[in-house]
Amino acid sequence: MTEKTSILLASGSPRRQEMLGWLELAFRAQAVDVDESPLLEENPAVYVSRLAKDKARSAAASINGDELILAADTIVADGNKLLGKPNHADAAIKMLRQLRGRTHQVYTALALYDSNSNRLVADLCISQVPMRQYSDTEIAAYVATGDPFDKAGGYAIQHASFNPVTNLQDCYASVMGLPLCHLTRSLLSFGNKLRHTPRICQSRLGYTCPVYETILTSKNTSI
Repeated sequence: MTEKTSILLASGSPRRQEMLGWLELAFRAQAVDVDESPLLEENPAVYVSRLAKDKARSAAASINGDELILAADTIVADGNKLLGKPNHADAAIKMLRQLRGRTHQVYTALALYDSNSNRLVADLCISQVPMRQYSDTEIAAYVATGDPFDKAGGYAIQHASFNPVTNLQDCYASVMGLPLCHLTRSLLSFGNKLRHTPRICQSRLGYTCPVYETILTSKNTSI
């Protein structure tokens, strides 16, 4: 299969743009506007998978030539309860207290779409995320930085001073919003062979990943 040499990242997320840049792929980024309201009784896996696919197809009108569209969506869930981005300090504090000292789930769905062939490849990463027993004082200090307000669940795993997550055993990159090994195995379907993703990802994140071999040798999980 012919390799797709350029990617349209259907996202305005600086974190996703930075992470995709680590892989040294040619890409440009363009945010897309889709309705992100969950449907009635829609579970987290179905929700993020639907949004990733919707974003990919929505971006199709913006492609240049032979670009491959990449879209992603991330949601934090406490069981089947979706936790979006808090829109004020009290909401952020409530979310962080809810998650404190417990394990929740982060779902990130990917969709790669080739509009020329109308071919879409989807994948889903689910990470179990254990939170440490941070204090109310730490919560208040973190919320005062303004960082929680554009983050699903009200936190960033990579925030060095707050450092909310402890003993993670799943995909760190997915919790940040772009599971790079899942992306690598999906790109293989379009002829892109990336050989150094685990090394690059672990080096950039300072994280020894216990799951990358399993991910890279498994089939896509799509909803």
